[in-house]
Amino acid sequence: MFFGGMPFDDMGGGMPGGMPGRGGGGGEPPNTTELYEVLGVDKKADTSTIKKAYYKLARVKHPDKGGDPEEFKKIQAAWEVLKDDDKRAKYDKYGLEGLEGGDMPEGADDIFSALFGGRRRRGGGNTGPKKGPDVKHPLKVSLEDLYNGKTAKLAVSRDKIVGDPTSCRECNGKGMIVKLRQLGPGMVQQIQMQCNTCAGSGFLFKKQKERQVLEVNIEKGMRNKDKIRFRGMSDDVPNAEPGDILFILQEKDHPTFTRKNNDLLIKKDLTLQEALCGYEFPVTHLDGRKIIVKSQPGEIIRPDNGSATEPFVKCVEDEGMPKKGSPFEKGRLFIYFRIVFPSQGSLSASAIKALKTALPAPTPPEPYDPDETEVVHADMVDIQDFGKKDPSSGDAYDSDDGGEEGRGGVQCQQG
Repeated sequence: MFFGGMPFDDMGGGMPGGMPGRGGGGGEPPNTTELYEVLGVDKKADTSTIKKAYYKLARVKHPDKGGDPEEFKKIQAAWEVLKDDDKRAKYDKYGLEGLEGGDMPEGADDIFSALFGGRRRRGGGNTGPKKGPDVKHPLKVSLEDLYNGKTAKLAVSRDKIVGDPTSCRECNGKGMIVKLRQLGPGMVQQIQMQCNTCAGSGFLFKKQKERQVLEVNIEKGMRNKDKIRFRGMSDDVPNAEPGDILFILQEKDHPTFTRKNNDLLIKKDLTLQEALCGYEFPVTHLDGRKIIVKSQPGEIIRPDNGSATEPFVKCVEDEGMPKKGSPFEKGRLFIYFRIVFPSQGSLSASAIKALKTALPAPTPPEPYDPDETEVVHADMVDIQDFGKKDPSSGDAYDSDDGGEEGRGGVQCQQG
């Protein structure tokens, strides 16, 4: 994840105007060591060494730990590039400028923009070879996989060009042909159509299926619809580089946990006794750990959120999902409490008496004369029925704001 801005502006190796050279006009060789210097590793270090160096720096340099935010941006950006073999190879050859275009990390709109504040190479846009279409595959993953990380081996097949493609004579390599259609005397319509001989590619070639097994690395903290890209692994196309294969993650529902960003939520039913006297229950986490959630002394869980100090939703810090790229950072675990009250008639007379003794006494009612007062009992009702009963007919109104017909013809007389 990049934090925006220009984290490497203060580093050397740039051409006049701040652009590292790669044929952009100055002739100065690109700087291909600055990212390694940020992490404090040798350019020949393996991925494991780079990973350890990043985690070691992140633990002490993260802004939450009192580190400098600008310095942490550089550490995070360097890790995003050097952890990826393809990006690292291009950086080692061309420097930061070689990471332009399709080499941005997932979740950032453009790695070039993220590192250089949106500046582009002098001389215009992308001058590289054409690229074939990408192929997308959905990949269903469990919440456990996204929490713990996982490497899956998946077999894919692609079209491989055999031999050298030749230009299509039917369309002269254009992929389109033009036909004339007579509409009437002196009236001709010109129609452009795809060439059927070469299927619009402009080339004739032979192809065969090639099967490959890809190792799909699901990082800790990845989310639904995140993409895992394999560059140049799509079908061969003539006169162009192969496109990419993208696996698009589809997070499966979980029976216990609900996820939103880096937070997790569970629902827990409490008895009235637990709500009043304290609770303690285990939770089996996504990595198999068992944690015990326990109330504090004197804590009461109420069936509403009327008090900021006694909410029915509580959270446990650092027990949510790990953050992608920084798995030692985690979100929160939210617990939504639902209080299960005793069923009707389940309390004995002795239990009621004991409750009256233990619980605070209610507010005394106002005195009344039994001979002049009627005692009534309330029935259960749906709140949606409020305002829908016609006392004269016993029927529900047709609508809340109907006219005389909807109210059974009853009107208030005005004097």
